[in-house]
Amino acid sequence: MMYRMAKVIVDVPSRETDRPFDYLIPESMSEWIEVGSRVGVPFGRRTVQGFVVSLHEEPEMDKSRMKPIQELLDLLPPLPHDLVELAAWMSKKYACSMISTLQLMIPAALKGKAERYIHLNEDNEVSGELDEGALFALPSVLSREEEEIISYLRSSGPVTMSHLSLRYPAHSKLIKGLLGNGILSESQSIKDKIRKKTIKTVAATVSGEEAEIALASFGAQARRQKEVLNFLLEVGVTLSLQEVLSTLQVTAGTVKKLVEKGYAVIEDVEVFRDPYQDRHFKGTVPLERTPEQDYVYNALINTLNKRTNDVFLLHGITGSGKTEVYLQTIERCISMGRQAIVLVPEISLTPQMVERFKGRFGAKVAVMHSRLSTGERYDEWRKIREGRVEVAIGARSAVFAPFKDLGLIVMDEEHETSYKQEETPKYHTRDVAVRRAQQHGAAVILGSATPSLESYYAARSKSDDNFAPILLEMNQRASGSSLPGVHIVDMREELKEGNRSMFSRALHSGIASRLERGEQTVLLLNRRGHSTFVMCRSCGYVAGCSECDISLTYHQKSNNLRCHYCGYSAPAPSICPECGSEHIRYFGTGTQRVEGELSKLFPGIRVIRMDVDTTSEKGSHEKLLQAFREKKGDVLLGTQMVAKGLDFPDVTLVGVIAADTALNFPDFRSAEKTFQLLTQVAGRAGRHQLPGEVVIQSYVPDHYSIVHASGHDYNSFVREELNHRKALHYPPYSRLILVTMSHEKLPLLLRMAENFVVELKGKAQKHGWYGSLDRFMPEALDILGPVASPMPRIKNRYRFQCMVKYRGNIDAVSLVRETASATVDNLRDASLQISIDVDPQMLM
Repeated sequence: MMYRMAKVIVDVPSRETDRPFDYLIPESMSEWIEVGSRVGVPFGRRTVQGFVVSLHEEPEMDKSRMKPIQELLDLLPPLPHDLVELAAWMSKKYACSMISTLQLMIPAALKGKAERYIHLNEDNEVSGELDEGALFALPSVLSREEEEIISYLRSSGPVTMSHLSLRYPAHSKLIKGLLGNGILSESQSIKDKIRKKTIKTVAATVSGEEAEIALASFGAQARRQKEVLNFLLEVGVTLSLQEVLSTLQVTAGTVKKLVEKGYAVIEDVEVFRDPYQDRHFKGTVPLERTPEQDYVYNALINTLNKRTNDVFLLHGITGSGKTEVYLQTIERCISMGRQAIVLVPEISLTPQMVERFKGRFGAKVAVMHSRLSTGERYDEWRKIREGRVEVAIGARSAVFAPFKDLGLIVMDEEHETSYKQEETPKYHTRDVAVRRAQQHGAAVILGSATPSLESYYAARSKSDDNFAPILLEMNQRASGSSLPGVHIVDMREELKEGNRSMFSRALHSGIASRLERGEQTVLLLNRRGHSTFVMCRSCGYVAGCSECDISLTYHQKSNNLRCHYCGYSAPAPSICPECGSEHIRYFGTGTQRVEGELSKLFPGIRVIRMDVDTTSEKGSHEKLLQAFREKKGDVLLGTQMVAKGLDFPDVTLVGVIAADTALNFPDFRSAEKTFQLLTQVAGRAGRHQLPGEVVIQSYVPDHYSIVHASGHDYNSFVREELNHRKALHYPPYSRLILVTMSHEKLPLLLRMAENFVVELKGKAQKHGWYGSLDRFMPEALDILGPVASPMPRIKNRYRFQCMVKYRGNIDAVSLVRETASATVDNLRDASLQISIDVDPQMLM
């Protein structure tokens, strides 16, 4: 006899459990359980959630030794086979657990937990009809309170332990005794965080002559019932109960009496939560393509027709019409019976993308992002899973949209670092998108005005067999307008000439002239809050976080100091806590401070500020951008969320308050990030008929990233930046792995970090890989560190890091993962944490 078995990854986040466990499939579930099914399984003394990753059959065996699956949590597997396969690939590539990748792919509503349920023991005679004789057949005579508990469970069925404890708060000992005597039993079941939404509907059950008889039967006292039935008959369709009650101003009791008489029926009907149900999207039609757009479109359609998984890097300047190319390509994809995913880097871009895609494709679009409620995200996910939509739009996690036949993945603003997840699993959306496309034979479009150097170099050199995109370029704006002129202001010269304001004379004049003409301005300052730090001018004290090695940022509205890393906050001091001086001053500039200065310099100016502090509420991005679009604001002031993707016809001036902010970070990508940010924000100006102007303020105006950004010269910047990268063996000339170790005790952490590096060097030397990348070896690996992290302490944990650089066909990830595991095993300290970041985007 053959037994069906399932290999299950259990939801227990531990290194020891990061492997599949065998479970017996009960015959009752045999036809339902598939790869990707979510199940409840016994694990130790508890029941946990798990995912089936493979099925197999076993010959005759000792069935008593095998634990069976207890529950099937979904009739349809929430994860299709391809996503299970993708999770295994991600687990290996990014050195993370399999369960962390599987959990990433399902909505939060399905991340169920085990609940303890109490029920009558079916093997005990007390679970049958109790009579007086039966009571004395038990080990001891039941008290009145015990009888009451048993009677309640018989009528209600199994209830949670918490529910039973709340109902009988004074009888915990009695419940425990009934469990101990075997009269009650305890079991566990997995329950999800949220359920499908239902509404009550009402419809008439009579018609024709039968309806006329029913209406004639109502007396004067049943006038309202007659009114309701007449309304239901006139409408002739099922209505929501709430709609009937509000329209006719009747009570639910009136409708229920109709149901009791058999003239109507009330039913629970499932409905999908729609975050955009109150929004009307103006329909749009495809625009006539420019010659450049037409060339790109035909290249993409050719790939769709051949069903090859080609990757395209679409390098199009700001305003060149990349979005219209996306729309028309997706339209062709849908006409072929396939589906598409559109990825945007930030939630601030979602409202505009939703408007464009809903306007073109209507109800065929599902939206997935973090600001939706848990229920809304769950229902949008179900629309995709059940084949109700053809397009999914969202931030990085939308790459896991469970479509059955993907034809196209669009990754807009592909250069953005937010596509890299900074928490485990630390995946990069670009690599995952390319892998998914390979699974489905789908095309990938990576679009940007400033492509990442890794993508651009791969497209130019074709040096990576796994990732060599086809380069497509669009160098003209679709509207025919010119790129805006850029003026760089040396803030050192402004200071020499007596201007101590945060606004240069050129920017001040530009804002004033736009206010006079009724045009709009976008101001960028990539730093939120009011002031960067608070310092005592008497003794030099700087207010710092008590748990992190970083200064606190002052927020004027709440008058407190806040740590942007751990969330610690404290009231702003009026006197110095070190020396008692009253000479407390606020240094640096944040978006709040800029807003205040604008109000002083331009009385009556209407400023719309967009940063983390003003966009924390649901729908806030959309409301702020809509207000600016309706010209309810003269200035849109914000952090990097205002720098990309936004398109407003009356914006003719863009001002960058401090262009060199990112240049001061200890990151080899700082020049690239600066160039990208400046180029993107400059592209917000003059996108339509009105000409645009850009003012960039800087204390290092001759830095090559700023100079090339002012000339909209991507190619010159790339050439210069690649020379710097090549000399230091940084990507794209090598690959990186960042290993960060943390512990509460600094001496122990330092010793452990040094041991880790010694062990890693030894393993690399055995393979013949270890050595400087300066040596002309096709396969080489070098290790930098360990050193204290740029942020040496966060949340009272000290941090050290080392950087692994490598090139060639080296499985460096497995090498690092094995060494990290061995280090943890040797130390045997649960407080030790080792984080592995493959292809890191942030080195802090």
